[in-house]
Order: sequence, then structure tokens, then C-alpha cells
Amino acid sequence: MNKETKQKHKPSSNGRFGNFGGKFVPETLMSSLKEIEIAFDEISKDQSFWDELILLQKDFVGRPTPIYFAKNLSEKLNQNIWIKREDLAHTGAHKINNALGQGLLAKKLGKKRIIAETGAGQHGVATATACAMLNLECIVYMGEEDIKRQSPNVYRMEMLGAKVESVKSGSRTLKDAVNEAIRDWVTNVENTYYIIGSAVGPHPYPYIVREFQSVIGLESRSQILEKTGNLPDYVVACVGGGSNAIGIFSGFINDSSVELIGIEASGEGIETKKHAATLTKGTPGILHGSLSYVLQDEYGQIQEAHSISAGLDYPGVGPEHSYLKDIERAKYFSATDEMALDGFKLLSVEEGIIPALEPAHALGYLVDWTKEIPPNQNILFLLSGRGDKDMETVSKKIDSR
Repeated sequence: MNKETKQKHKPSSNGRFGNFGGKFVPETLMSSLKEIEIAFDEISKDQSFWDELILLQKDFVGRPTPIYFAKNLSEKLNQNIWIKREDLAHTGAHKINNALGQGLLAKKLGKKRIIAETGAGQHGVATATACAMLNLECIVYMGEEDIKRQSPNVYRMEMLGAKVESVKSGSRTLKDAVNEAIRDWVTNVENTYYIIGSAVGPHPYPYIVREFQSVIGLESRSQILEKTGNLPDYVVACVGGGSNAIGIFSGFINDSSVELIGIEASGEGIETKKHAATLTKGTPGILHGSLSYVLQDEYGQIQEAHSISAGLDYPGVGPEHSYLKDIERAKYFSATDEMALDGFKLLSVEEGIIPALEPAHALGYLVDWTKEIPPNQNILFLLSGRGDKDMETVSKKIDSR
């Protein structure tokens, strides 16, 4: 990673990917966003920043994470399944890539107080981890419903020294945690830096998050070429806000031979109102400071999302994913709660790897989809996190089947 790789696929000067993105925020935040934009532009050209980050990625996070040929799963699905193992990164998910990068950026800006939102708790844990190492104060906003279903991660955040604020408004999930974090930021903008966890929010956040997560795509591209001598036929990742997917997609976006596949959460079914399939069923609208596809009613009111996975339970998506959908560079499909449970069990039994419920959606989708494509395709699947946090949820659901 160097300053040359940082110059690819930048949004427009007004923060747009095509028609999507921008800054739709209170005036009190505009100067702070501009400050962050200027600072990130400066560090993008500062090789010493990237050298420091790369060293931490190597020694603290454990990068590069490997890609693994899933022999048993490949035989079962009659395909060649390669797994990018972000579950092996420190804290157990890809979220540390962004939290660490933005933590260093916050220190450059002289901000000592860090706030973050979290759904599944992985971004909260990653932010708390980075803040502990960088000696920064950390407050994490988390929906009351998510605190119940992801309690192991709550304990981890508190053990790392973070204060976890329970959000009791709205649906008490990720959307509402973001709302509360933004309220905090507006009130404390002078001394506070908001580490957004996904490729969402006002410009420059979708771009910053994508750049810090692009290490996944850079590594994956090099690794699969080394192991197979070829680019993959497909790259598959789950999509909530979309940080893990945009991270790996970024490594292959210029390779027209590689199909990019994103899998959303369709909950109890996209024909019901209990889903989070934003790109499948949503329409363009504004959520959390950005124009993107969102789940909304005919009056523009944001609808509640639903997923068995707290990390995909979000009624919006990153603006770059919206752009990739519209220009047909990436294709987006969805998997139900039941498909995710099947995917969770499949990888556990076949490969001895327990996935997080978020990427389990993509695994569940693979089962039927791989029957529709030619056999022996090289499929690069992004395992964005491990499933320790989901054991209680999964065991209850499987027991009730």
C-alpha cells in the first residue's frame, strides 16, 4: 500500500460516486468534514503515514490474512472456493483495518475523544481496541436490541476500556446507534472524532473507509494470482453498509473478467417487510448524511430493517455500492435468515471454520447459486469475520427449527 494505490477511483470533488454520496448534514458539521477531508488528502500523499499503518497492520493486526482453498466445500459445490480469511485478523473481523487507520487520522487531527456506532459489535470492538493501543477515549453507541443479541462483544468493548452507550430509540438497532453518534458529534465536534464503521455517511467517510479496507482487495488479488496464476471468476461478499465488500471489490474493479457479487440480508423474505435488502428493494434517498439506496416508504420515511445478523440490519448502503449497482459493475442478490443459518452450519461442518452470521448470508446464497453457473469456477469468498459472537443466536434458532 502506498500513495499511488490511494489515487484510484476517487469520488468527484463534491464527494459523489455518480449520483450518489455527497454531504447532507447540519451546518455545524461541515467544517469538521472539510477538516477530515483535507487531513485525509494530506496523509494520502504522506508515505510515512502508510508506513506506520502497514507496520501496525503487520505486527498488531496480523496482516496479511491468508486466502485458503476450501477443499471440502469446493467438492460439495463442484466449484473452486477460495476464502479470504478476515476472521483471522486481530479482533476477529475486517473492521480493525478501518478503525486503526481512522484512529491514526484522529491523532493527526489532535482529537482525543473517539465515538463510534456498532451493530454486531465488531466495529465497536475494533474501535475500542485501536483506542486502547493509541491511548484515546472511546465511546461506542449500540442499539439496545443489538446489545442483547451480541452480548459477548459488549463485554469485550468494556474490557478494552470503552464506554458502551445503549440506544433505546427507534428500532434500537444499528440505524439508531448511528443517529445517536451523529447527535453526540454535533454537540462535541471540537474535541471529538467520529470513526464511522462502514462505507456510509457523508463525504469523505465512504471514501476513507473504502481506502482503509482496500488492503483486503490488494492482498486478495496478489494472493490468488500467486496461488492459481489467474484472477478469480467471481468475488463474493456480504453487504450491509458495505465496507468489507467494497474493500475486496476495490482490488478487482478494473478487471472486467471478474464478476463482483454482493449478498444482502433478505430476513424473512423480500416479499415481507422484515428484510434489509436495500439494493434489491430500496430506492434512492438520504440517510445519515448521504444519498444512496435506502429502505423508505412513499413519503420518504426510513423503514425499519430486519436481519438475523446485527451487522446487516441496516436500511441503507454505501454510495459506491449504489453506483456500482447502477452502472452494472457489481450485481447484488439477497439471502434469508434461514439461508444464513444454513451457510453458518455448512462452513462449520465442512471446513472447521465458524463464520459470523454476516458472511454466512453469502455462504447460504452460494449453495443454490453455484448450481446455476458452470462448474469449476474460481470463486473468491470474503469471510469478513468469525462467529463466536453469534453462537447464542444461532443455537437458539437451530434448536427451534
